[in-house]
Amino acid sequence: MAQDEKVLVVQRKIFESAGVFNGLAMDTQKYLDKLFAPGVPRFMPRPQAEKDPSFKQLIPYVIMTCGGKYLSYVRGKRAGETRLVAKRSLGIGGHINPTDDMPLFGNFYDTYLAAVQREVAEEVSIETKYKDKVVALLNDDSNEVGQVHLGIVHLWTLDEPKVNRKEQMITQMGFMSIPELQDVRDTMETWSQICFDGLSKMA
Repeated sequence: MAQDEKVLVVQRKIFESAGVFNGLAMDTQKYLDKLFAPGVPRFMPRPQAEKDPSFKQLIPYVIMTCGGKYLSYVRGKRAGETRLVAKRSLGIGGHINPTDDMPLFGNFYDTYLAAVQREVAEEVSIETKYKDKVVALLNDDSNEVGQVHLGIVHLWTLDEPKVNRKEQMITQMGFMSIPELQDVRDTMETWSQICFDGLSKMA
């Protein structure tokens, strides 16, 4: 990772004040109201954030669906997060980095949503209309990586299955049915397994 990269974080105690959980929490508004309250989100050098569990890095995790199928792909060897190489994923997203048009005051949530679109656009191109809905918060404190990250799970419902990869790290990409995904669940990264198990609650 770049030593000077900064990532969006919140203090763990802010997350915990809304209610600690492991896995998925579907009552999203309760958490979003606290995480994006004025003055709460901030940027921190990523090397520091990766080692400090008193902060949670906010990670958008965008699941795309169309016609009852879900977009899935395998992270290739060029993946920036080496711990996820060769794992199948249901989510597209990553760390939120500061940009010139990202103030940390006022309604920061709208700015966050714009950043999510930018993040996804770096990895895939979407040539259809879609609806974006935050459907869950994802927390997994069972390992060191999960202890410093908090997922914000978005469900993008696409009008047509028109998605093309832009990043070389994305391989074997396509829309898969629930039975097809069940067959490859064991090859998924942990967050994708958690989301797959909760898909029925996300509709």
